[in-house]
Amino acid sequence: MRRLAMLGLLARRAAPLQAGRRAVTRVRGVAAAAADELPLYITTPIYYVNAAPHIGHAYTSVACDAACRFAKLDGRDALLVTGTDEHGEKVEESATAEGVAPLDFATRVSGTFRDLADSFDVDYGRFIRTTEPAHAVAVDALWKKLEDAGQIYLGAYEGWYCVRDECYYTEGELVDGKAPTGADVEWRAKEPSYFFKLSEWGDRLQELYESDPDLLGPKTRRNEVLSFLEMEDLRDLSISRTTFSWGLQVPGDDAHVIYVWVDALTNYLTAAGFPDGDWQNWWRGATHVVGKDILRFHAVYWPAMLMAAGLPPPKKIFAHGWWTKDGQKISKSLGNVVVPQDLIDTYGIDATRYFLLSEVPFGGDGDFSRTAMLASCNGFLANAVGNLCQRCCSMVAKNLKGSTPARGAATPEDEELLTKARGLADAMRPHVDALALHKALAEVEAVVRDANRYFDAAAPWKLKKTDPERMAEVLAVAQEALRCIAICYQPFMPRAAAKMLDQLGVPDDARSLSELSGDGVAAGVVLPKPSPVFPRIEEEEEGA
Repeated sequence: MRRLAMLGLLARRAAPLQAGRRAVTRVRGVAAAAADELPLYITTPIYYVNAAPHIGHAYTSVACDAACRFAKLDGRDALLVTGTDEHGEKVEESATAEGVAPLDFATRVSGTFRDLADSFDVDYGRFIRTTEPAHAVAVDALWKKLEDAGQIYLGAYEGWYCVRDECYYTEGELVDGKAPTGADVEWRAKEPSYFFKLSEWGDRLQELYESDPDLLGPKTRRNEVLSFLEMEDLRDLSISRTTFSWGLQVPGDDAHVIYVWVDALTNYLTAAGFPDGDWQNWWRGATHVVGKDILRFHAVYWPAMLMAAGLPPPKKIFAHGWWTKDGQKISKSLGNVVVPQDLIDTYGIDATRYFLLSEVPFGGDGDFSRTAMLASCNGFLANAVGNLCQRCCSMVAKNLKGSTPARGAATPEDEELLTKARGLADAMRPHVDALALHKALAEVEAVVRDANRYFDAAAPWKLKKTDPERMAEVLAVAQEALRCIAICYQPFMPRAAAKMLDQLGVPDDARSLSELSGDGVAAGVVLPKPSPVFPRIEEEEEGA
């Protein structure tokens, strides 16, 4: 309940898409979504440039990337937005300590987050920075909408202020002289501040979440927020500061800087094209994925501000958990920080992505350990997926001159496996829509294990001598199952899946989810020489 308490404490206080790196892709097919289906506009939180990227940042970005890639493969318009939050007192202080201008400091650290996304193959369509001119226009437009609606007024505030948390605390909220988060506080004398009339929106927020059970997830987070809204009265929110200058100025009052969270949250509108672009089309499918520590800002402040400004709230808000290492909280003092690049260097991009998305239910807390990582890399990816692909393709190369075999009349065993493999998209889709990515991967894992059992039971290496024709049919069925598996792994392990599809002879234009229901690779296609897709990881005991 500590998170709920924090939610209560804080709530009681007072660009154009062409800037994107990659174009949005759209694949249409037999199983593709209807033309009027909502687009997926999925966002990571924009990461604050006060520290280096860590495993939590990678986790959020990879999860959003997988959901976006799946939507594209399923024929939907989809856009992934990530970026950096670059204003605020913490940034100003850090830049001063280094003797550089705040913008130069922010630019340097922002680059590390862009590098993180690139290193994990995150296919973002827009990397936004809150120091962009387009973002200043969007924030100004939102502020004026709130102002015109009579939702902003000038008042004054004083109290204990936490620079790290960017918020005020009352005397009763302090714990041993510190913020409830454990951060240091300092007394701020009474200063003028603009306030947002958050107190008027408690009932509307409660109605919003009660009317749409899927808007806020997972269920535990939704229950926390609803419980708070039922029990607590919201108080107006202080939304400007006068004690520092690094930020966006309040329209018409240069003495005030807009509260960093108002600034940061508006990035979701900016990246969609607000106020002048075709932002409303993307906003219909707005999905915010955040860490549970910032749920209050996204589930209380943000929807309230949007509704107050006459704008629709996002379609979905989802808060995931935190990562620990070997059962302990990750911290510099414990010396157990998990560096994202070290994971890639040791285990590879795809194995790391797979582990992050499959190890724990998305929405809960997860624990990173070398043992669990190796079990995923070697126990499943190498042994179950890679080994099956290698055995099947090697037998085709040795016994069928490297050409795709033809499928004959299907046996009940053949039909059972193929039906499951070709039905994977339908099985995965509701899980991905609910951001239950671990469940989507579990559907594929079940087919992988079924395919291994089928292959072992059919024993094509024995059929080579007793029934060569049946051997070829078994290999054809196994290859078809592997084709479906590889297509469905593309959103989660793009490089490895592409390598599998290459080895199976699947053309680049036949890799959408709609192709699962097709006939697969034609007989007689000459396949490349097989090579391991998931080599085993050999690591010393004292390794990462």
